[in-house]
Amino acid sequence: MKRPRPPLESAQIEALALRYVERFATTRAKLGAYLARKVRERGWAGEPAASEAIAALVERFAERGYVDDRSFAEAKARDLTLRGYGARRLDQALYGAGVGEGDADGARAIARAGAVEAALKFAARRRLGPFAQAAIEDPRQRQRALAAFQRAGHGFRLAAAILDLAPGTDPDPEALEEES
Repeated sequence: MKRPRPPLESAQIEALALRYVERFATTRAKLGAYLARKVRERGWAGEPAASEAIAALVERFAERGYVDDRSFAEAKARDLTLRGYGARRLDQALYGAGVGEGDADGARAIARAGAVEAALKFAARRRLGPFAQAAIEDPRQRQRALAAFQRAGHGFRLAAAILDLAPGTDPDPEALEEES
């Protein structure tokens, strides 16, 4: 039978944090949640209280540059835009990662700049609009396509403009830019 592991102390929690940030791109909130979970699992034997120790450690890591919410947000924006997701999907991801408003501004600018390109990538992947075999005639299918665009984080006007393009046409990103 396994013996229970001893409660964590400051040095152990710092080692866990170092291992976590070397393996994953993360935010302050995600690192703090990870460390709090580890303390809940194993207990705490150190001084000061666990929540204070975790908060101080997270801030120290942020000061040293091990954790950078702004860089995380911008990398997430580039990744989601390249994968065909829009600004609202980015906002959801940043909220879930605990990125603050000030740190998310650059990421939102990246998403806005690549909105049309991302929507076209999404349309190509889903074979919608100019990438479809045939135009959508059924209003319910059109609604489903619009809903898919919106779940991916794209605006209604841009999605409708892309769906209105005839299959096989070459989309003009500059013309679609007005709709984003």
